[in-house]
Amino acid sequence: MTVSEGTRLLIVGPQGSGKGTQGVRIAQAFGVPAISTGDVFRAAVAAGSELGNQVKAIIEGGDLVSDELTSAVVRDRLSQPDAQGGFLLDGYPRNINQVSHLDEFLEGRDESLDAVIELTVPRDESIARLSLRAKEQGRTDDTEAVIANRLAIYERETAPILGVYRARGIVDAVDGVGSLDEIAARIVAALEARGLGRSAAA
Repeated sequence: MTVSEGTRLLIVGPQGSGKGTQGVRIAQAFGVPAISTGDVFRAAVAAGSELGNQVKAIIEGGDLVSDELTSAVVRDRLSQPDAQGGFLLDGYPRNINQVSHLDEFLEGRDESLDAVIELTVPRDESIARLSLRAKEQGRTDDTEAVIANRLAIYERETAPILGVYRARGIVDAVDGVGSLDEIAARIVAALEARGLGRSAAA
């Protein structure tokens, strides 16, 4: 399989940027599966696979899943038939180390990412959105300080991966403020400008 036969995307943005929602919409528009780390972990645990059992034990112990195990679970998901013709990744890679793991896996299949969508949202906007979501969901432990700390972790660990992908010329920064339809239209326009067409079914 060559790169041109599928659309391989990554969506990146801080918590509260709406990347999960937009990721699903864009994946549907391009006819590829949306693959989020959280969903992959839950599916692996539910399936009771060897990898899933390892993830379950770590999460139940209150620890973070290592880069190596996270990459192994994602590789397993990307090896499934529905991801052979392309995919949209959300939440992986989350740091420079995982970028190397993904590169190694894709190179082994003679593939590479076609584009990285960076949803840009002002920090104040992210905090406001997350605070509102916490209030609506009754999550009293999601204080502004906790939310700010999560954003700081994103800025420290995940934002640097964009530098790697910018050097490859595959990052499209998209304004993440507006209605869901407006933001989705901006993303699709950026991808189509790269010659990445949507599926005929979209």
